[in-house]
Amino acid sequence: MSPLPPLAIVLILSVAVHFPATVTSGDLPSFREAPAFRNGVECPRTTWSSLSKGSYNPSIIHIAMTLDATYLRGSIAGVLSVLQHASCPENIVFHFLASHRRAELRRIIVTTFPYLSFHLYHFDTNLVKGKISSSIRRALDQPLNYARIYLADLLPGGVRRIIYFDSDLIVVDDVAKLWEINLGPHVLGAPEYCHANFTNYFTAKFWSNPAFTTSFRGRKPCYFNTGVMVIDLWRWREGKFTERLETWMRIQKRYRIYQLGSLPPFLLVFAGDVEGVEHRWNQHGLGGDNLEGLCRNLHPGPVSLLHWSGKGKPWLRLDSKRPCPLDSLWAPYDLFRHASLLSDS
Repeated sequence: MSPLPPLAIVLILSVAVHFPATVTSGDLPSFREAPAFRNGVECPRTTWSSLSKGSYNPSIIHIAMTLDATYLRGSIAGVLSVLQHASCPENIVFHFLASHRRAELRRIIVTTFPYLSFHLYHFDTNLVKGKISSSIRRALDQPLNYARIYLADLLPGGVRRIIYFDSDLIVVDDVAKLWEINLGPHVLGAPEYCHANFTNYFTAKFWSNPAFTTSFRGRKPCYFNTGVMVIDLWRWREGKFTERLETWMRIQKRYRIYQLGSLPPFLLVFAGDVEGVEHRWNQHGLGGDNLEGLCRNLHPGPVSLLHWSGKGKPWLRLDSKRPCPLDSLWAPYDLFRHASLLSDS
């Protein structure tokens, strides 16, 4: 069975919203079961179970996301969007990273996506203990926000390439197109935005110190958003890029050279050495800025992925009855069981 068209998904969701809600104080959100998505006849028959390095299979798409109570609703919507638009949904393996309540999170994934192939890994927050400094927004300071730095350490050797997705986005295209990009000699691929004012991502203390600024020597650095990345984990491990990122985190603790959480270390290590991906794969900034989260419009051009980076999250704005126009594009993927939508019986 091929993935259902968007209209069919909307109809299924509209019928299911009358299920009773079970969300109480202290509980994780409750979700409706997603439809089963099956491969089309053109999809290669393949499975992924071996954890050995020699088991790499390019037909299997590996996607990493984090799971936590705050962003769980966004993560569930993101998974549904990937499956709905994938040409070969049964060939996708999700790798979830969580620091707390793993048993509960596993149960939610299993009951919401009974047919999903996934693995759940423990992210030890002690890995970043003493390395995180306060930033412009509290959400950016959470240890799980730094888990993307440790993907090469947490995932098994059989995973050569990974797509990393933030928990506040939806995919509206076949993710295989993103998976199949050629990274060339690069470790990381992402949409780049060279028109952005790069100086804004670091403090005056950084730019006034030649010991810091020379880190960009020989590169033409451009901004990229770390919420959508394609990473060659084998090259990452060989180049010890986790250690390089941690070095900048330690420097930040001492000198305060940036204020935007886990993003600046990635810019310091990779900017100017990234395989550029079409902008359609990260229509970011839909959550507004990091302070007010005001409504924003789409960037010009085609769209394959919508990303609510910034302070404003679509599920919060929809619940508050003050949504932005583009939040309606996220709503059809929301499997959350609303407490107010109880059965009349």
